Amino acid sequence: MSRVTRIPPMSCDTFAVLPPLTHGNCVIFGKNSDRPCEEVQEVVYVKATDHPQPSMVNCTYIEIKQVPHTYAVVLSKPAWMWGAEMGANEHNVCIGNEAVWTILNSEADYKKKLLGMDLLRLGLERGKTALEALHVITSLLSEHGMGGNCSDYIGDFVYHNSFLIADPSEVWILECAGKLWAAERIKEGTRNISNALTIGTNIDLKSFDLERISVEKGLWRPQENKPFDFKLLFDEKDSNDNSRYVAGKLLLTNYTQNKDFKATDMFKILRDKASGICMSAGNFLTTASQVSVLHKPESGLPSCHWFTATPDPAQAVFKPFIFGEDIRFPDAVMAIADSASSREFVRSNAMHELYRLYVAVIMRNKSAGLKAHLAELETKYVSLVEDISLNYELMKTEAGRLFSDAVGEECLILKNTFLARC
Repeated sequence: MSRVTRIPPMSCDTFAVLPPLTHGNCVIFGKNSDRPCEEVQEVVYVKATDHPQPSMVNCTYIEIKQVPHTYAVVLSKPAWMWGAEMGANEHNVCIGNEAVWTILNSEADYKKKLLGMDLLRLGLERGKTALEALHVITSLLSEHGMGGNCSDYIGDFVYHNSFLIADPSEVWILECAGKLWAAERIKEGTRNISNALTIGTNIDLKSFDLERISVEKGLWRPQENKPFDFKLLFDEKDSNDNSRYVAGKLLLTNYTQNKDFKATDMFKILRDKASGICMSAGNFLTTASQVSVLHKPESGLPSCHWFTATPDPAQAVFKPFIFGEDIRFPDAVMAIADSASSREFVRSNAMHELYRLYVAVIMRNKSAGLKAHLAELETKYVSLVEDISLNYELMKTEAGRLFSDAVGEECLILKNTFLARC
């Protein structure tokens, strides 16, 4: 079998903490998106939409059939692609994906198909629960396959994908080796994924031909009476580094000891530099981060999704977004297209306003004294979200403009700092 010449695994990490370890009996999701340092990541909001039938949707490289209705989504995504690294939908489903390398990686991965990031967005647009999103992803994977270069800046950057899919009731881990896949259901405790397969023998769902193809390829011999172990059979063992996965698991253990885990604890995990989870130097960086607090609808509490929209969460502000009837969304976190009338030609280095300010102030070391101001801003919005959660029916208007207001305040702080240092 031919193999691809590829970049070794060096990113990302996705986490989930479930009851009984969380404050308020919720599910808390977190992800750092580690991507090429030249790439800009934007945050976009897409309204729920009814689509004429038949119609098509243009994904990053190919078009596929559109469904009659897509749900509202908020996505953190590389500016150049249609798909997303992470995001959430209006029904409290969150997904994060990871690059994984398996023994089935081959030259076929260069063929333009659906990127793993496209599958993530499609899962959010079409899945009302974590399990529904999983079925969307696996059905499209079976129909269209996964492939195409995963960067418009770096060549030969192809990989397979794993996903952490969460809703307020459960988490599903989905790991893919080409069109083959296995999934594990998580009902309590903690779970994290990084750049290696993690599902062993605890398989709750799988591709219908998984075992048959494993036998045909000589990977598994049922007559030997050994359990079917997805990781053991498909992980490319000689190149996968488990250090961040192990470090992430330890951080989850440490931060959940008091069984009162909060969004701010997930912020701390994503900001941890010693573990390598927060990448702030080198050719790959943590280009954006997301934390989501997922409440069941019957709780009466709104779910909240926190995005940085800028690199290095240790220097960025997590800003809250809550789905509602009257969303005010800022242009300042959407990348500027080469054409005023179309976003079709957005490239990886197309900046948005917040990113430009971040580069001007923080990346150019003009940020003396800034950290305390940004920390105060984040603390302000953590408190505001707590107030809104307790009085949601009375504060729906405030909830709809939270993210826009927070982005505006962060931009203003960065502008004032830049002008003061000039």
